[in-house]
Amino acid sequence: MLKIMRKLRGAWRKCAFISTALFVLWAAAVADGAAWAAGRDEIHNPLPVQPLDLVSGRTAAVVIDDFGNNMTGTEEMLNLPIPLTVAVMPFLPSTKQDAERAHQRGHEVIVHMPMEPISGKASWLGPGAILTGLSDEEIIRRVNAAIDEVPHAVGMNNHMGSKATADRRVMRLVLKVCKERGLYFLDSRTNSRSVISEVGKEVGIPIVQNHLFLDDVYKVSHIVKQCRLLEAHLDRHNACVTIGHVGKPGLKTAEALRQYAPRISKKAVFVHISYLVKKQQLQELDSKSIPTN
Repeated sequence: MLKIMRKLRGAWRKCAFISTALFVLWAAAVADGAAWAAGRDEIHNPLPVQPLDLVSGRTAAVVIDDFGNNMTGTEEMLNLPIPLTVAVMPFLPSTKQDAERAHQRGHEVIVHMPMEPISGKASWLGPGAILTGLSDEEIIRRVNAAIDEVPHAVGMNNHMGSKATADRRVMRLVLKVCKERGLYFLDSRTNSRSVISEVGKEVGIPIVQNHLFLDDVYKVSHIVKQCRLLEAHLDRHNACVTIGHVGKPGLKTAEALRQYAPRISKKAVFVHISYLVKKQQLQELDSKSIPTN
């Protein structure tokens, strides 16, 4: 009888834990959707919020890079009828303006941190870039300055960075600052040898990875093909993170997203990256064994 009572008590504890976790996740989803809806203009006719199955519901997170420099497609992206994660480059003419506008419209804001690539023009990086030859102190200073520069930032991702994101010393410093400042990190996956996920586990910071670039080729046919790949990914997986850009492909990508959003919303709920972070954290908690006596 005593063994049975212990088992029952253990089962009750686990049920209570799972119920609490699901409630927290539900509340996060509601807050996420409410913040987006509150920031939308009624004239844009936002898509209706779909019910979210907290256990098996599919999610799509759309990240748009390169805000901060009055780029082509900025207004069109911010007016899309889906919640976006807006990556804003620091120290540029419209950095603060773009971050404020995105926040006011209910989108999520993150720092689009310029980082050293294996190849490419230095002019593409922008000011305050993280270079592998910098001292520890200078890297820490630059990351903190970039976070201070972008209002409402709750996360960070890399702009370029194929060289820097494969450097353990550099990424450990970057991720430690992000952890201290309460930011998550999105690995844009510009290098298949990125050490971000591994170092992130060591540092103890939430890491999310990009699955798909929408507009790495600036042709409408390619962007449409990538939107279809996004749909196909959601047929096989519970979540998809995809990255597009303002700038040269901005207008094309915004229009493709506007056309495909209704189709994608039939398969998945559009969310901010922070929602995926919260879900990831709850799943990690749930996976830990709960003592039964």
